[in-house]
Amino acid sequence: MSLEFLSLETIQEIAHRFGYLAVFLGILFENLGIPLPGETVTIVGGFLAGSGELNYWILLVDAILGAVLGGICGYWIGRLGGWSMLVSIGSFFRIKEEQLVELKDKFTENASKAVFFGRFVALLRIFASPMAGIVEMPFWKFLGFNVAGATVWASVMVSLAFFVGRIVSLEQLVTWAAQFAFVALLIAIAVIVIPIWLESRKTAQPEQPE
Repeated sequence: MSLEFLSLETIQEIAHRFGYLAVFLGILFENLGIPLPGETVTIVGGFLAGSGELNYWILLVDAILGAVLGGICGYWIGRLGGWSMLVSIGSFFRIKEEQLVELKDKFTENASKAVFFGRFVALLRIFASPMAGIVEMPFWKFLGFNVAGATVWASVMVSLAFFVGRIVSLEQLVTWAAQFAFVALLIAIAVIVIPIWLESRKTAQPEQPE
């Protein structure tokens, strides 16, 4: 999920003009927590590689580096001041700090999975690295899952656009990727929110007298 003021045509024009730099910066800024269309830029880059405009291997390394470095920067943003910012945002939306602590604990339990698989999930791709910093996930542990997740994600996105883009339109590829990311987001929300909701209902129920 990204800022919608950038149309696919605009992203294509940027990718045509700036090539590898557009892919690198698009992914890096998205992983910093800025909702830019890093995934779409990567798919467009893979599509251009399939047409011979860009080199597949250079593009792949470019995408991995952008994702890794962006994730590292996002981690330290979260580590150095993310919690106070999150509490301030939560209070604006009338979310109690106790609820944020509960969500923080839930993320802590699944931080490694979130960092690795979060790249395939809308919104979580943006917030996973800062959240890993907020919950103070050990940096070297974060780095390992960050590099692994970035490598798998970039390989899938670039290869999908490179090979499948020869028989499927770019618009269709972008639509499929967005739909998958949205469905993955719904599943992630269900996995996190439903157990918390059930636990809160259980706590709220008065104990039955014996």
